Amino acid sequence: MNTATANYTAVCEIDDILPGTGVCALVEGRHVAVFRVGQSDFHAIDNVDPKSGASVLSRGLVGNLGDRLVVASPLYKNHFDLRTGECLEMPELSVATHGVRIEGQRVLVALGG
Repeated sequence: MNTATANYTAVCEIDDILPGTGVCALVEGRHVAVFRVGQSDFHAIDNVDPKSGASVLSRGLVGNLGDRLVVASPLYKNHFDLRTGECLEMPELSVATHGVRIEGQRVLVALGG
């Protein structure tokens, strides 16, 4: 998807997401987890855990496995790469990633971006 023409939706203010945590947002009817890593690094993936069907990934623990930035699902502890959406334990359970950009103090998300 061309990020210049993507449809970005404002989901929250930067300060609404503490570093090392995530929030859930509804973007065009889709549950999206938006994570803040450090002060200015943001990532978005689908929020629905594919193994359980529950909208919980935004509540997972953010960290690193080797050089991969991941979130661990709070239910089954599967790790999802925040850059690619890949599920490290079961690649067939991978989730979509979404574009994130910052405008002023707002965090905006584009599906599939």
